[in-house]
Amino acid sequence: MRSTFRTLAAAAALAVSLGGAALAGPQYVDASGFAVSGFDVVAYFDKAQAPVGQSQPAPTPGKASITAEHNGATFAFATDANRARFLADPEAYAPQFDGHCAFGVAKGGKVPGDPQLWRIVDGRLYLNLQKSVQGMWEQDIPGHIATAGGNWPGLDPKPASERPVPELTAGLAPVAN
Repeated sequence: MRSTFRTLAAAAALAVSLGGAALAGPQYVDASGFAVSGFDVVAYFDKAQAPVGQSQPAPTPGKASITAEHNGATFAFATDANRARFLADPEAYAPQFDGHCAFGVAKGGKVPGDPQLWRIVDGRLYLNLQKSVQGMWEQDIPGHIATAGGNWPGLDPKPASERPVPELTAGLAPVAN
């Protein structure tokens, strides 16, 4: 039984690491009407990352006139070249867990990811809910990614929930969408 669970969890984690093949619903879209709050997801991959524990460079805003549809959402891009890169392989650029907080998914729930709290790990874009949550996620990035990958296929397919995330500490309430 235990080995079956490990095998299933490993398969789910692998599916997520290979491009988010296991989907738990549509891409999260906030009040901006765009995925990732209208920031250019391709541009994240062109930025130099700050070391773990330090703030990342600001994301690049996309333009409402340069967009593409993917996973039920509109993504905006700063340039036509970035849009073309995205269209060639959207799963390579779209945030993992459909733009939900990577730590929240690791803890068993879906809350919005903040596009300003990002990190690229193994060629994949991850977002977190708030700075303190990102700090907890960064304490064991590989472990949290593996746990989130195992949790992801079983989560409610609806976008970010207003329900609390299991196992998050009391002081870290999810953002209502």
